[in-house]
Amino acid sequence: MEIYIVLPGDTIDSIARNHGITPYKLILDNGIDYSRNLVPGQALIIIYPTETYIVQEGDTLGSVAARYNITFLQLLRNNPFLYYREYIYPGETLVIRYNQQGSIVTNGYSYAFSRKDMLIQSLPYLTYLSVFNYSASSEGEIISYDDDTEMIQLAKSYGVAPLMMLTALTQRGEVNYDLLYELLLSDEYNSRLMDNIIKILRDKGFYGLNMLISNMNASNEQLYLSLFEKESKILKDEGFYFNITLNPQLALVDNQVVYEQLDYSAISRYVDGITILQYAWGTNPGPPAPVSSEYLLRSFIGDISAFVPSDKTIIGKPLIGYDWELPYVPGRSQALSLSIDRAVALAKEVGAEIQFDEMSKTPFFMYNTSYSGLPIEHMVWFIDIRSIDALTRIIDDFNLSGSGIWNIMIFYQQMWSLLNYKYDIVKLMPGHL
Repeated sequence: MEIYIVLPGDTIDSIARNHGITPYKLILDNGIDYSRNLVPGQALIIIYPTETYIVQEGDTLGSVAARYNITFLQLLRNNPFLYYREYIYPGETLVIRYNQQGSIVTNGYSYAFSRKDMLIQSLPYLTYLSVFNYSASSEGEIISYDDDTEMIQLAKSYGVAPLMMLTALTQRGEVNYDLLYELLLSDEYNSRLMDNIIKILRDKGFYGLNMLISNMNASNEQLYLSLFEKESKILKDEGFYFNITLNPQLALVDNQVVYEQLDYSAISRYVDGITILQYAWGTNPGPPAPVSSEYLLRSFIGDISAFVPSDKTIIGKPLIGYDWELPYVPGRSQALSLSIDRAVALAKEVGAEIQFDEMSKTPFFMYNTSYSGLPIEHMVWFIDIRSIDALTRIIDDFNLSGSGIWNIMIFYQQMWSLLNYKYDIVKLMPGHL
């Protein structure tokens, strides 16, 4: 595997030729459009299979999978052009295997209103699907926003275990602190909350619960731990999986990585999985900064690895970018969120060369616009395949369980190409395509 950084004058054809692959494979593995020019500084992944097969007359996807003792989903992952295909044709080349080194758990986060075509592309690569559709409300009740029945059944058909994602967020993505403490402080309300959770898990056919933990700190830690203990016992008795998603609020202060000091050993006793995800829920108040930092996250994982079993630790990957207007004004400035592909396209539109921050392992660029004749400077931070590769190396170095992805509502082929090249994807359910 190689990550290639586009230089001025590069084309898809020239890069493919220099790396001994077809332009079609370069396009497919990177999810790029042949008709669009590349951007200097753009990162591309180049992967080589260990085994391929040329389709013969009479072959089907099922017969090829059976011949090489691989699953239908493995064949889909290795050949993304098959997402919407029922047939294969003589002369086509299929990738049978990559040089995978072990297996990985993946957990994709998605709202229930996700486009079906986007979801179908991601499901072959997922172990879990966290359906971001449930918020706790007053007195232990739960609000469900959209009908997720079809999403849950579709996930199961691809062998993906659906998880009920529960938060204490408003629809604007803001933490409801009054509600949060109402639930933490009242045995009656958190018992009712658990009763409602179990009912939804059963009725909807979820595999388990993924709970977004907001504002956990030293002052409320014991309240949270008490809640986790109750939830853990009930969920285990009922046969459900229990994951929590934490944003540890990592920061670099005086060359030291700082974060909220929590009892991670106690937390890990009560849950089956902990997803560590650096992400600004709702709006991003700033200041402009890397979307995620490999340096901070690696240091944090190194600190907690003595307390949390590696097979319970999942590293989150935020697939997002932010466009800031400068100068930044605390309390007033807000970032415009961008998909990764849109960030690259914007760099092309404004003629910017993509730069790379080695400490955080994230790309950025600057550009200028104007309003009423006044110049406005912009700074864009986002994630690319180099960032994904750096975060994935933490998984390897600490032998962690896997990767959580916020979010999968916009498909990002480069990431899946990398994960599928390196690992077999764990599937907990049989599927029935």
